[in-house]
Amino acid sequence: MNLKSIIAVARGEMPADLVLKNARVINTFIGEVEQCDVAICGDRVAGIGDYKEARKSIDLHGDYLAPGLIDGHTHVESSMLHPVRYAQAVVPRGTLTVVTDLHEIANVCGTEGVKFVTNWAHKLPLDMMLMIPSCVPATTLETSGARINADDVKNLLSHPDVIGLGEVMNFPGVINGDEDVLAKISATEGRVIDGHAPGVGGRELNAYIAAGVLSDHESTTLEEGREKLKRGMYLMIREGSSEKNLEALLPLVTDNTYKRCLFVVDDRSCADLLYQGDIDAVVREAINKGLDPVRAIQLATINPAEYFRLHDRGGIAPGYLADLITITDLPKLTIDRVFYKGKLVAKQGKPLFALPRLKADSYQMMAKSVCIKPLTTESLKLIAKGETYPVIEIVPGQIITKKRIGKVKIVGGAIVSDLDKDILKLVVVERHKASGNIGLGLVKGFGLRGGALASSIAHDSHNIIAVGSNDDDILRAIEEIVEMQGGLVVCANREILASLSLPIAGLLSPEPLEEVVTQFEKLGKTAAGLGDLPPAPFSILSFLALPVIPELRLTDLGLVSL
Repeated sequence: MNLKSIIAVARGEMPADLVLKNARVINTFIGEVEQCDVAICGDRVAGIGDYKEARKSIDLHGDYLAPGLIDGHTHVESSMLHPVRYAQAVVPRGTLTVVTDLHEIANVCGTEGVKFVTNWAHKLPLDMMLMIPSCVPATTLETSGARINADDVKNLLSHPDVIGLGEVMNFPGVINGDEDVLAKISATEGRVIDGHAPGVGGRELNAYIAAGVLSDHESTTLEEGREKLKRGMYLMIREGSSEKNLEALLPLVTDNTYKRCLFVVDDRSCADLLYQGDIDAVVREAINKGLDPVRAIQLATINPAEYFRLHDRGGIAPGYLADLITITDLPKLTIDRVFYKGKLVAKQGKPLFALPRLKADSYQMMAKSVCIKPLTTESLKLIAKGETYPVIEIVPGQIITKKRIGKVKIVGGAIVSDLDKDILKLVVVERHKASGNIGLGLVKGFGLRGGALASSIAHDSHNIIAVGSNDDDILRAIEEIVEMQGGLVVCANREILASLSLPIAGLLSPEPLEEVVTQFEKLGKTAAGLGDLPPAPFSILSFLALPVIPELRLTDLGLVSL
């Protein structure tokens, strides 16, 4: 940043590199709209007011001008896209800063996975600010491919893109004073520490916050969100592909509380990114539900910027980064132009930046990550020890589950899927060390009438997870995952009906956005043909192995009850 040049442009003594004329500037600092010009010098805003002299001018003819959007909490790996393809999806939507916790790829590949993503990010018109994964693995109740300890956290703090500690999912560890968890928190003292405390309240919430945790994105009810706000937490209002909390929590955004609230997506599928958008979709939906448009934009710009202490973005002001979006229709949040650091990088939903070439050898170190001990249908038998067994019940639209004890169907001494009761076999196979660990359980609410689904995306350790009506199809689906070295599969009658290959850590595809979405949609449609499935079945499946979300989960080590 050339301070002398910026000051000279601001004073009107030197031509700006770019002037955006006749803009209706959305002032996120005070929640107002003002008609003026915006002068840009290099990558910064130099002045706001009346500016004539410029090397280049663009007349916005009264279009709104807002700061670039900030996604305050997301796992970019959930898009299943290579970082280059991810930028291709979100930048035209106005997302120019992403605060990401890369614990998905870190649980598979450790710090090398984190470096893989951040190295690519530096080649893109998108700032990826890193929250160090705090839970790799999330708990000791599953097998991950790597570990990140307190010393690793200390080493990562020197990375220029690191701004804090990612969601501390092991909330029982915090509350009960687990030394390893507390060591990671202590290592990041003075930085932002994100939380993850579903259903935690009362004295336990006090204990969790007292450790230094500042925010939470897991609230699902008005009462839960209100308590966390009252106790001083920042409330991340999440609206992702499978976790939809906006409608329940939006009433908490008031004149008294809005500065403590911000929008996040957490996890968003490639299809949702293509058709609906990223954080812009959350802003748009909030406006549709009655939130003032300017305030909605504040929750996706200045609020996350201030929470994460990113004092150079989130608003349009002298000295701030020239990360800007133009909006032709404010209530519909119709984004036209996108400027990254003063350069036009997208227009009318199309990226204008060159995409780096993706060669197979650029991700070889992330490939061949699926390694299991040979399986047979005998390996998948769930031996009956009584007439009842714990059942994981899906909660529609949420990633929490309910624990039920149900009477089960038994054939030859083994528990099998009971299609009449919509109770299906659930399997988790360890895929990092070929340990032979297999978790077996039951799930209700999937609606499969035949066949099986399988995935190498299984939060957060990303072992292979499969659900099915019979062991033959479950086994064949798992075998296909191994053969592809990661991905998603639909199988019936031992035939693979649809698949999506994810060769990068078993999580990401190097293929173009539209191609990945086409395959993903085919998976969804094919799966839907096997019964009465809930929306986003693969997303729901991926969370059934997450042992830090209540009430009942399945990992490679067995059932976990919270």
